[in-house]
Amino acid sequence: MSNQKRTITILYFAAASTATGLTSEDVPIPEDGLKLPELTALLVSRHPNTRLKEVIDTSQWCVNLEMVEDPEAVLLKGGEEVAVICPVSGG
Repeated sequence: MSNQKRTITILYFAAASTATGLTSEDVPIPEDGLKLPELTALLVSRHPNTRLKEVIDTSQWCVNLEMVEDPEAVLLKGGEEVAVICPVSGG
C-alpha cells in the first residue's frame, strides 16, 4: 500500500462556491479518518476570512451522492466525494 495522503473531494455549490471561489477541491484528511462534523473546521481553516462557516452552518452534507441525515454517524476514510448543499429558495 502506498503512503499517499488520504484525500476527499469537496464539491461547492451556490453560496459555498461563491465563498471559496472554487467549485471543488481535494482535501487531505488524517490517516485515521475524519468525522463529518469536524470537516467544517478543516474547510474554514483552508478558507479563512470568508463566509464559508456561515454557509456550511445553514447547509447540508451529501456524501457519495447521498444526503446525510446524521453527520455524527459519518466517518470519512478517504476517497469520498462530499458536497456542501446550500439551502434552495424559491416558490
